[in-house]
Amino acid sequence: MRGAKSAKWVALAAVVALAATACGGNDSDSGSNDMNKGTADPNGILTAQLSEPQNPLQPANAKESQGSRVLRAIFAGLVDYEPGTGKLVYVNAESVTPNKDSSVWTVKLKPGWKFHNGEAVTAKSYVDSWNWSANVANNQTNSSWFQDIKGYEDVHPEKGKPKADKMSGLKVVNDNEFKIELNSSVSYFAYKLGYDVWSPLPTGFFKDPKGFGEKPVGNGPYKFVSWDHKKMIKVRKFADYQGPNKAKNGGIDFKNYTTADAAYSDLRSNNLDWIEQVPTTALTNYKSDLGKRAIDEEYSAVQSVVPAFYTKQFKNIDPKVIQGLSMAIDRDTITKTVLHGSRTPADSYVARGVIGYKAGALKEQVTYDPAKAKSLIKEGGGVPGNKISIQYNADQDHKPWVDAVCNSIRKATGVDCVGDSKPDFQADLNARDKHQVKSMYRGGWVLDYPVNSNFMRDLYGSKAAGNTSGYANKQFDELANKADKAATLDETVKLYQQAEQVLAKDMPAIPLWFYKVNSGQSNKVLGKIPYGQDGDPIFTDVQVKKK
Repeated sequence: MRGAKSAKWVALAAVVALAATACGGNDSDSGSNDMNKGTADPNGILTAQLSEPQNPLQPANAKESQGSRVLRAIFAGLVDYEPGTGKLVYVNAESVTPNKDSSVWTVKLKPGWKFHNGEAVTAKSYVDSWNWSANVANNQTNSSWFQDIKGYEDVHPEKGKPKADKMSGLKVVNDNEFKIELNSSVSYFAYKLGYDVWSPLPTGFFKDPKGFGEKPVGNGPYKFVSWDHKKMIKVRKFADYQGPNKAKNGGIDFKNYTTADAAYSDLRSNNLDWIEQVPTTALTNYKSDLGKRAIDEEYSAVQSVVPAFYTKQFKNIDPKVIQGLSMAIDRDTITKTVLHGSRTPADSYVARGVIGYKAGALKEQVTYDPAKAKSLIKEGGGVPGNKISIQYNADQDHKPWVDAVCNSIRKATGVDCVGDSKPDFQADLNARDKHQVKSMYRGGWVLDYPVNSNFMRDLYGSKAAGNTSGYANKQFDELANKADKAATLDETVKLYQQAEQVLAKDMPAIPLWFYKVNSGQSNKVLGKIPYGQDGDPIFTDVQVKKK
């Protein structure tokens, strides 16, 4: 979140305790200047890699990292998270307080905030935004995030047209206060409010939502300037921003690249200030290439392979087959060789550094055992067609590890496996959303908020926005609902840990490994780029050197 937020589909390849600052490379900095020398230019423009966002830039219409990265620059929400601790930090909110059983929450706003067009940010700006975003008629990809609010089912029925255009649980008290009544207790509701979906919207949005998505007006540290599709998005510092995270630079040019290699080439030559991920081909030598400009840091995300349960191949599949495929993957060898130590084998559906992560939640399921893998697949009735494919986006460097996973499965079990590439992340996501995946797909999920529920309910709940596989398990849904209604965060977390064991038996996905930021920065940046728990730079804190 500027510090810890934004769980969503990522294009890349106890309390939260991940460091918020990147680790450096070695001192033999090839061709780069000392990053700590120079003077900061408060109006300097940062250039950063970006793939084309999947949807228009509307707060509730981005469950992927690319669009969300831009939205987080343009909009500011009620809360954020403190880097390194996960502690809630108030941004536009003055306070967010629950009643005794956490079923009604009162939000008070800091007065005097403005949208980029000068319009006041009020309680109504939030309530109207949430009502519109939840409405089924508006087809927002993250509308299910509002399902905790009383009256959601009236604006978003499972079938048919909405019965109302407002959720009964939202009440404006005055310009700077509103109340949120939930269907039941949710002890961690304040944590959820840090996600992009809860942003306010100005009145002009509702007159032309589609046009707004091309030229958004936010309330965040940067204001939107332009969007040249599949080329560049420009944002610039908003001088009147009143939040705690004022921009220390003049703005950002988000540049689109069709391949990771092209972006890395520009980074090495200092024509790009930040790259999302070093290509696999450069992992062995990027630290020597970049020297102190190299970045190597773990963050809270997990990579997986997900069956498309709506296909004939995986509909009503025996979980033993999926577990067998999982046990046919030699994670240790792939992470050490193909990925050159840039990933850590996963032992949970929940990413490390998240409240409720439990080491070893998955044991046998993620242990390489070719004989057991083959046996389980046979016991489960086999893989229909004896062949699987793994869909991935080709604009990031996924092919090497997809090929390695397929080779491991093929060698261990005799099941044929091939990669199924889509030209870019947008095309990959569109295929998932339209249920056009042929067999399996690459899943990469980075936290939206630092609680284990985000890696379970928001991904495997039968009605969750992040669930694009068609997976459903009544027992899991019931446990998740029980967890959400728990009186305390500790109880919620423990119940979700129980729910994870349901997933361990049912195998809705095959966790592969935990992510790291293997990235770099240009010598035009003053000092090390600070990172949040979501693996993205805290762009507002990045300083650009004076020329």
